[in-house]
Amino acid sequence: MPTSIRSVAGLAIGVAIACQILWAQRPGGMPSNSSGTGGNRLPPSMNGLSNTSVPGSLNGNVYLTGNVLMDDGTPPPGPVTIERVCGGAPRAQAYTDLRGRFSFQIGQTAGVTQDASEEGAGLPGAPRPATSIASGTGPAQQATNAPDMLANCDLRAVLAGFRSDLVSLGGRHLLDDPNVGTIMLHRLANVEGTAVSMASLQAPKEARRAYGKAQQDLRRNKSEEAAKELLKAVEIYPKYAAAWYELGRIQEQRRDAGQARNSYAQAMAADSKFISPYLAVAELEAKAENWAALADVTSRLLKLDAVDYPMAYFYNATANLLRGRIDAAETSARAGEKLDPSHRYPRMEQVLGAILARKKDYAGAAAHLRSYLALEPDAEEAARTRKELAEMDRLSGANEQAKAAAVQP
Repeated sequence: MPTSIRSVAGLAIGVAIACQILWAQRPGGMPSNSSGTGGNRLPPSMNGLSNTSVPGSLNGNVYLTGNVLMDDGTPPPGPVTIERVCGGAPRAQAYTDLRGRFSFQIGQTAGVTQDASEEGAGLPGAPRPATSIASGTGPAQQATNAPDMLANCDLRAVLAGFRSDLVSLGGRHLLDDPNVGTIMLHRLANVEGTAVSMASLQAPKEARRAYGKAQQDLRRNKSEEAAKELLKAVEIYPKYAAAWYELGRIQEQRRDAGQARNSYAQAMAADSKFISPYLAVAELEAKAENWAALADVTSRLLKLDAVDYPMAYFYNATANLLRGRIDAAETSARAGEKLDPSHRYPRMEQVLGAILARKKDYAGAAAHLRSYLALEPDAEEAARTRKELAEMDRLSGANEQAKAAAVQP
């Protein structure tokens, strides 16, 4: 096998391994957040959602309350994540309740599922927040520094398919009114997918009661009881997409991929615009290395929402690369790269390197591999990537020498 082909094959294998690593590192779902970087996961608990008025500070800690409304003046159709963004680094703080209200103490995030990329929780090389308040320092330090540390922070709501207003936290003092007011969510144009199943909102009372009991059982780690309640919910209301999705998650945790796939398929059939089951199926196909199926499900997902899921572009690009569909792979990878200007998903650089190597753009491949290594110098496969980079540099140099020789008289 020629050296250049071996190099490209190594890059493709590395990307496939990266896909597996990303799948294994996800905390129950694809990484997600807002402003073109992801959607909501349903919360595992509703901690920190008290609507009781609280003082702006207690023992020196900062508390914030407020509410979220859609741009038509109605509450969101389901729980919305509230994120605090400091120095460009987001951190989930709380979820809204059924009326769109939220309250939380700065730095206290018990029961809140963090994005895998936040604070390096799952993705190596992910940026860490620049301030100690963003990285969850202890109450004593918060009491001293909280107002100063909030100077470069904003608050936003996160719901896939929507753009959130920003509430600046700069200039707040410990004794200020904790109510930050209303955060508005504005529907993005050309986004059909939803983070909350609209069909599920039409479920009859008995089905909703069973679903509610299942949620309680899940919060108590009683998955068997939860599965029974979810089955009851879908028997009463077969179009209960949210219940099918939660049932699929339980089956996936039991390592029953076949049943999980069936439940996710039922969820998509019940509500074709509900994003969560598409994400779950993508994870299953990535784990199983079913590249054709992965390309298909991520393509369907991206037709529903092309602005909120850069990781879906990564999966799609990887699947198409490994199927030999290089142009389609490049289109997806470059679209994902545009959605990720802060490089929260550095492996996008790796897949672009592999794609350009296949297209014999060795200089371009080297540039992306160099960027990847700068973002993830201690990655598990960094040593192999450095060897591939050296090969790309060699091939690029050889190309330049051949061009120079061709123009000589």
